[in-house]
Amino acid sequence: MRVVIVGTGGVGGLVGALLARAGAEVAFVARGANLEALRTKGLRVDGAIGSFAVLPLEAEEDPALLRPADVVLVALKTWQVAEMAPRLAPLLASGGFAVPLQNGLEAHDRLAAGLGPERVVGGLCHMISWSEGPGLIKQTGPAPGITVGEWGGGVTPRLEALGAVLQSAGIRPTLAPRVQGDLWEKALFVEAYGAVGAVARLPLGRLRASPGTRALLEQAMRETARVAAASGQVLGEQPVERAMARIDVLPEAATASMHRDLLANRPSELDDQTGAILRAAERAGVGGEVPLHRFLFSCLWPHEQAARAAQQ
Repeated sequence: MRVVIVGTGGVGGLVGALLARAGAEVAFVARGANLEALRTKGLRVDGAIGSFAVLPLEAEEDPALLRPADVVLVALKTWQVAEMAPRLAPLLASGGFAVPLQNGLEAHDRLAAGLGPERVVGGLCHMISWSEGPGLIKQTGPAPGITVGEWGGGVTPRLEALGAVLQSAGIRPTLAPRVQGDLWEKALFVEAYGAVGAVARLPLGRLRASPGTRALLEQAMRETARVAAASGQVLGEQPVERAMARIDVLPEAATASMHRDLLANRPSELDDQTGAILRAAERAGVGGEVPLHRFLFSCLWPHEQAARAAQQ
């Protein structure tokens, strides 16, 4: 199986390095200093799962210059997916498919709009990792995992084949019969953690230890659960309690990527996470039942606008 990874941040860099270390045929779509680092130095990972380096890797800025792949793992920020999606079509071999690994609820639809729904499955990642510069990935917490599932439901041989490749690289695969519900469950967890953390400007240990911010985490999660139910999504038993149990075992210094981006004055996934839940609430007729999300978005949006303006 040939795998192409689009994006070399914390997710794409870590997954690509693990696949390369395991001997998989892997290539990257990258640009700028990241592209140069991949071609000349490769990747180095330092983290709780160990430290290792992989040699220079195949990489191009233009997806059309790479040989087609069986699987394309899209690890860009959600707001970058729509523009990139049509450019990825030449990358897909006959029978090939793309897997979006973004946070939020809308990445699948944006990718499917550019590639066709039959060539895109549902996906989400479970890892705490980030880039500390071109070619250098930091990781903390448990071993990384990736969940995949057919968008309409079920598990197919193509996903089983991908799961075997991930497993061989030390990436925990989950083959999901209801991947849309899994996306909502992750959104319930990571969006609350990112938005409340960014407003409070606190790492996870302090966020969960303070009664006030802990209550905000739970309130944000319950709002998302209400929107999911109103949208026809079936979540597992006690999703908020399970999410808070995860919060309680993650490293004290952990922060969500949205939190890190906002505090560093970089464009973030605020609109793709908190904004997506607000849009889903309006579509489902429960827009008045998410007051905390409206507050969080209102507090953080001016910072997002400033970051975007600085990038222009």
